[in-house]
Amino acid sequence: MTTKQTILFLSASILLSSCKTDGTKLKTESLNDKTPYAYVNTFMGTAPLLDEKIIGYTPPKDWRVWAGLTFPGSSLPNAMVQVSPITEYGTGAGYEYEDTEILGFAHTNKGHWNLCNLPVLPISAQAKAPFKATFSHDNESASPGFYQVHLQNYDINVRLTSTLRAAIHEYQYEEPAGKRIVFDLGTANNHVSDWGITKVSSNELSGHQKVGRDKIHFYARMDAEIDSIVSTNPGESKGYAIAHLKDDGEGKVTMKIGLSYVNEENAKLNLEQEVGAKSFEDVFGEGKKIWSDFLNQIEVTGGSEKQKEIFYTSLYKSFLWPALRSDSNGDFVDAAGKVQNRDFHYYTIPSLWDTYRNKVVLMEILRPEVTSDVISSLIDRGAVTGFIPTFFHGDHAASFITGSYLRGIKDFDVEKAYELLLNNAYKEGGTRPYIKEYMELGYISEPRIDNPNTESKGKAGVSKTLEFAYDDYSLSLLAEEMDDPEHQKDLLARSKNYKNVFDRKTNFMRGRLANGDWVEPFNPEYPYYEYMYREANAWQVSFFATHDMPGLIDQYGGEEKFEEKLDSLFTYKWNPDYIARNISGFMGQYSQGNQPGHEAPFSYYFIGKPEKSQAVIDKLLSDYYGIGEEGLALSGMDDAGEMSSWYVFNALGLYPFSPSDPEYLVTVPIFDTITWNLKDNKTLKLIKDGESRDLKDIYVNGARTNGFFIDHSLFDKGGEVLIKTEN
Repeated sequence: MTTKQTILFLSASILLSSCKTDGTKLKTESLNDKTPYAYVNTFMGTAPLLDEKIIGYTPPKDWRVWAGLTFPGSSLPNAMVQVSPITEYGTGAGYEYEDTEILGFAHTNKGHWNLCNLPVLPISAQAKAPFKATFSHDNESASPGFYQVHLQNYDINVRLTSTLRAAIHEYQYEEPAGKRIVFDLGTANNHVSDWGITKVSSNELSGHQKVGRDKIHFYARMDAEIDSIVSTNPGESKGYAIAHLKDDGEGKVTMKIGLSYVNEENAKLNLEQEVGAKSFEDVFGEGKKIWSDFLNQIEVTGGSEKQKEIFYTSLYKSFLWPALRSDSNGDFVDAAGKVQNRDFHYYTIPSLWDTYRNKVVLMEILRPEVTSDVISSLIDRGAVTGFIPTFFHGDHAASFITGSYLRGIKDFDVEKAYELLLNNAYKEGGTRPYIKEYMELGYISEPRIDNPNTESKGKAGVSKTLEFAYDDYSLSLLAEEMDDPEHQKDLLARSKNYKNVFDRKTNFMRGRLANGDWVEPFNPEYPYYEYMYREANAWQVSFFATHDMPGLIDQYGGEEKFEEKLDSLFTYKWNPDYIARNISGFMGQYSQGNQPGHEAPFSYYFIGKPEKSQAVIDKLLSDYYGIGEEGLALSGMDDAGEMSSWYVFNALGLYPFSPSDPEYLVTVPIFDTITWNLKDNKTLKLIKDGESRDLKDIYVNGARTNGFFIDHSLFDKGGEVLIKTEN
């Protein structure tokens, strides 16, 4: 291919996508007709967080603050495949914007230091190990369902697109002779215990990669002949294989690859079912329509171009996880390692500690069918273990399942779900660690540790107590639905256990020893990973009782003292000597960069001062998203879409303050009008009336509401919410 042809080829690629070079997008549509799809910037969250005023401290040498950790590659909503460039393994999503070399294109991703499976990389005849392709953002572009980059030192242009369970790679080699493709199967974000690759025919390959309990199979078909496959350290970690392609004078190679977590036969089936004879443009076009139809469910007017970019990008990133794990024929591998086939699609656990607050609620609204399948997947896992699983901390399947059920999602075995959730809440050895102690003492104790530091190992007893109390409340709501008054009463009483870790002398949630004494020494500013608190300090968890805010306010001694303490949360400066890598993005002691405390900005509502909440929310929306030199940084980890979902809800003027309850706290949106396009051609319209940011009145279908919440039933019936502000 000549230089002129290369330029034309790359120009065609860019027309399919959104190019990211300086924090703005290449404008392929005028401002008046830009679609929601065109606003999505898949590079958002890939740039480093460098502003120490936002970080809160000076990062140690060679530290990259855990912020963003997103990927710019191709995926469909909640798909099995996320095909994306890898610039460094073990870095969350594997792609860091400041890097200048690509190590491969992996086929799975999340942004949580795992996955990044089955990396492949096209190389030239002159390339030598270790294989690293140089690139520049000036010749890189991406949009939902699409990624393109030019590998400079190998002189190869790459385009990627994908379906639910398959991907298409298109490589344009400047020099056709010596075309090769590296299958770096000994590498992933976690340790690879085994891998293999086989030449199936003159143009087909199959193989697998085993990481932990997951064995990911693939089946690849090319439009070029494979001359040979040469493996280095076959089957071993860090080993790889190189497919040498026959010299046919053609510079362009298209590789179609299907994945399966079951076997290679299913990987081939997924490839044939979803790609088959379709071209790159066919698959990309179908993916673009899927994303467009999804994003078009919410239309906004007003607001700035930057706000729309962050909003639609956040909406997009909220729906990359959980990920599909069942094949096109319905097969999946269950928690016992057995192949099963059920009447639902099997999904990963939806990272519940990160996402129960808001992200799964957004999924309940916009993808109820997927939500039902995700819950059925949790129940299927629970049928094997006896407990509904959680993720990382807490028991937030209780909130997720209850909230879904109360929002009208009932296409799952609710009786079985309830049985398993009761096991979680009452049986030792399952999802809730220390549940026996929790029931006996009313809290989870902490061991006595002299001179504790951030890394000290404990029970994270305060965080567990607070979260279990909320989970008890959630399950009490489901018990009521299941006509189980005995458990409903007991669980509701247990939901008050948050009070048992509230120290009225200091006005903080504080660790307690098993004998009831408060933990000493006590510094409410000091952050811990799992001593008393999970990834937080006392300030950040001391406003969490979303199911009983009047009771929490009473613990502080009334509204005046509560307000005074809340004011301090957002103004009392973070000590720059206190460093915890995943706690960042400070506004006073409050951390927007990690989940604990994300409910705190709304607490002013419960003392009748929504304007003070709005001032905090507005600052977080404007100063903590899409920041940095490129406008691509976030103030903390996106954590499977939780930070993105927080932005989505608050930009729209609604927030699921207690996610188990089918209602939403109304805030002032950043857009003038928001239209939710609902099923059966119904709409829910939110209209902001007034230039002020201070909430005055809320009208639902013309009637003034008492209080600040609206009911989820509006998403079923449709209607209009008028949000009036002070003039």
